[in-house]
Amino acid sequence: MPLVDALLPEFDHEMTVTRKLLERVPDDKLAWKPHAKSYSLGQLAQHVATIPMWGSVTLSESEIDIGGAPSPEAAGSRAEILSIFDGHVAKTRAALVGKSDGELMVPWALKRDGHVIFSMPKASVWRSFVMSHLIHHRAQLGVYLRMQDVPLPSSYGPSADEAGF
Repeated sequence: MPLVDALLPEFDHEMTVTRKLLERVPDDKLAWKPHAKSYSLGQLAQHVATIPMWGSVTLSESEIDIGGAPSPEAAGSRAEILSIFDGHVAKTRAALVGKSDGELMVPWALKRDGHVIFSMPKASVWRSFVMSHLIHHRAQLGVYLRMQDVPLPSSYGPSADEAGF
């Protein structure tokens, strides 16, 4: 079985779970922060919405240099965050469909001003820098939402809010 046939169902599941969480982001709490050094709720939600973009970049390029890259303009609403997310998910899924095992084993590098931060096969970048990175920040977003008394959706089974625990 080609590797992509295992990656696509996982991608679809994780993006569905992520969208359900992003749908809960309250517009009136985007500026809220749990700590002065933390992202605001809106910044974290936008970061989660943007991470799928790295999938299409990884699959379509051999490297990216983030030196001097401008920071994205802050999204002003949940609807904007969902639009960003949906666009990146669609583009990344399209880039993944049909990829051969050979294409997924080609090296990819993340650079800053020419300095290599890391280099790994695209399949490894997909697993760590795209999927695990997304799941990590999605979990943070869940904590932020819990701290704002927002009921959480299920992810890998019922949440305490949906199961009535």
